[in-house]
Amino acid sequence: MGVLPLFAQDRDVVIAEGDQKSFTVVDQINNPEERKAFIDLFRKKDPAERAKAAETFLSAYPTSWLLPEVYEIIAKAKIDAGEYEVALKYGRQSLRLLPENPLLLVPLANVEVRLGLTAEAEQSANDALEYLDRIGRSSSIPRQQWPQIERELRASCYFVLGRAATVESLSQGRAQERKELAGRAVNYLKRARALNPADMEISYLLGLAYSSAGDAAGAAASLAPVARAVGPLQGKAIEHLRRIYAASQARQISFEEFVLHQEGEQRIDPAPPPLDPLTSPGPLPDYAGSQACRACHAGIYEAWSQTGMARMFRPYRPENILGDFLKDNEFYKTARGVSQGFDKSARDQGGTLFARMTIFQGRHYFNIKQSDGLMHRYPVDYTIGSKWEQAYATRLANGQIHVFPIQYNALQKRWVNFWKIIDPPTSLRADLNHWETLDAWTSYQANCAACHTSQLRNAKGRGFEPDNLEFREPGINCEMCHGPSARHVASMQRGEFYAKKPLDPPVDFSKISSRESVAICAQCHMQSALREPGPEGELNFSREAGIFYVHFKSRPYAEFSFNARYKDGRFKETSFIVESLMRTACFKKGGATCVHCHNPHPANAAQNRNSLKFFGQPDQMCLQCHGGFAGKIEAHTHHPAESEASRCVSCHMPRIANALLFKARSHEFDSIPDSEMTLRFGQADSPNACLLCHQDKDPQWLRPRLLSWRLPR
Repeated sequence: MGVLPLFAQDRDVVIAEGDQKSFTVVDQINNPEERKAFIDLFRKKDPAERAKAAETFLSAYPTSWLLPEVYEIIAKAKIDAGEYEVALKYGRQSLRLLPENPLLLVPLANVEVRLGLTAEAEQSANDALEYLDRIGRSSSIPRQQWPQIERELRASCYFVLGRAATVESLSQGRAQERKELAGRAVNYLKRARALNPADMEISYLLGLAYSSAGDAAGAAASLAPVARAVGPLQGKAIEHLRRIYAASQARQISFEEFVLHQEGEQRIDPAPPPLDPLTSPGPLPDYAGSQACRACHAGIYEAWSQTGMARMFRPYRPENILGDFLKDNEFYKTARGVSQGFDKSARDQGGTLFARMTIFQGRHYFNIKQSDGLMHRYPVDYTIGSKWEQAYATRLANGQIHVFPIQYNALQKRWVNFWKIIDPPTSLRADLNHWETLDAWTSYQANCAACHTSQLRNAKGRGFEPDNLEFREPGINCEMCHGPSARHVASMQRGEFYAKKPLDPPVDFSKISSRESVAICAQCHMQSALREPGPEGELNFSREAGIFYVHFKSRPYAEFSFNARYKDGRFKETSFIVESLMRTACFKKGGATCVHCHNPHPANAAQNRNSLKFFGQPDQMCLQCHGGFAGKIEAHTHHPAESEASRCVSCHMPRIANALLFKARSHEFDSIPDSEMTLRFGQADSPNACLLCHQDKDPQWLRPRLLSWRLPR
């Protein structure tokens, strides 16, 4: 059955395994009847009763935030009841909204292969394996149980792939193709058995695959333990073994002795694959620092120094301040400390002054009124951000750096409680009254430094606690993307070249895979990353032999607050930009990476604030791969070629992602305007790109037009 979602996660904070927030996903449901009805689903033990209750829930709450979970509950209940076609229907509806769900994909893959849907089963199994690599443990599964459950899930995926390959091999007329498919099935099933050796169904199918491959000894060794184990496959295994025995040269011994001998001859399953061959063995080099790159790469260095990454976190300098510390420089709060921004009405309606931002003797300060009724003055010691919004931080005497809860939005030219705007309920950092505690909730090192500074480590411990955290450089330096380059710098200075592999620092981006390229960007641009410290306290880099960056798994997306996504499943926040890209066919099949469209150090950073590779030519980002559309724009878009509606990004990257009080472009390129989703959930919860321009129209007007465009001509 489905699992009850537990802890919902704040965004724009570091996430570590074991984090537990003080509210749950279910707590975000405002309707108490809906909340109770959902929780009651998990109390139904009988599959039929559970499915019926879930279907009743769907009828009562057809636009609930919890639809993915409810569809999953019905799908698994129908599998338990043997209603496989219905299970597929509901399972696919769940995956349409939240596709990254291996806990559902695995049972669906088994259903699909059982129904003879071989291609679908293979896709589901491969997707599940990918997500098991990428997605971490659900908070509803105890940590100590997860390793065994994960092994069984992976084994089941390989079993499905092996079964599909076995079925294909048996249907092939040509002996060579049959043997190749059988060999593939054997490899899959050996992996499955290595992960779950107690599963007799895996061993039985492996025996059949060996037989199809013409390996009688392998078949006998795999079938022997099944023949000795009491169960539904015992008789079939004995029957196959008798045929092998009859064709063998072992007539001098009895069949029983033959089976015992074969069981003792079981083959050793393969070891895990070796480490990534794109890196050299041995320890990583030391870090040289960004200044070391400047001597040889002066142009790139100067371009990088003007980017948002380089200026993400900087020691205080008056000329870097964006905020208004002179005129609109007061921020008022309500009695509960939850004001969302500078608002004169808050003051006029009885709000109290929380902060006054001032300049004294040329220095910028935050003056904050605390619970003792006094104004406490804190100097601005650091600026965070340089383009759309700017936050400010102060350094305490103990070395901790704390971020003021009030930030300045440069686009709207006003002070805002940004955390209140984006965080879910009960966020302590959004509570202005909580500021004066100066605890982990406001700590820069604990919450922000992993993505805003370079080579962060805990000098005396292993975690993200505010004390003892140090970083090599503020902002994002060259080596966060290119790797520790002291060896490279030294060899260039001496004129002594050395052989290196593509992922050896400095990384050769033209020769690494799309997944590795995106993983480098994902160090900061993957909101769901579950960060765990390295053996020497490393928090956003690795010193271990091999790759200098860490492949962090993701917290399951369903465990984030509803602010993170729309009801149709698309991500609502720009902090999930890598997660969005990885959903697309451009990434999965086309190998698209971030640097196909972005230049991390453009020469025109001041004007090109999004670091676009084709600045001023937005269509070229898509046409570099989809050049066939260049000569038939109007036929594809149904709008004049020069109109905004004919720009690729207007439909495939609509401005629906929440950024810093403005809408940014979604990076789920596959999300073609879908009138059905908008009809169901409404424009607010399933924004349609067409209706962003045609704001005087509605989904009912849109539906027949989109349908007619998709009809064959």
